[in-house]
Amino acid sequence: MTVPVRTEEQRASALLRAMEVRRDRASLRHELKSGRTAGAEIIRSAQLAEQWQGIRVRWLLESLPGIGPARADSVMRRLSIAETRRLGGLTDRQRDDLIGAIEG
Repeated sequence: MTVPVRTEEQRASALLRAMEVRRDRASLRHELKSGRTAGAEIIRSAQLAEQWQGIRVRWLLESLPGIGPARADSVMRRLSIAETRRLGGLTDRQRDDLIGAIEG
């Protein structure tokens, strides 16, 4: 696979967009950890909001208060969610089960 040839403007634009995405995700993690934003809200909105579709399920779980790596792993195994699954790739059943696990 060859790397696409991009102009300086295209590279600069991509870098700015990448920084914006990282900033948004850092802000989201802070909001989730502080409890100002509910994880279930993000899961529900990931169907519509393109910015959240690329977030890994594990990252979201570990961003929630009281859920660390071990508990996130347990939840993902119990719900049969692959380690590399992203929010945008969840099935309806997985999405509903994940919301239930977070809220319950």
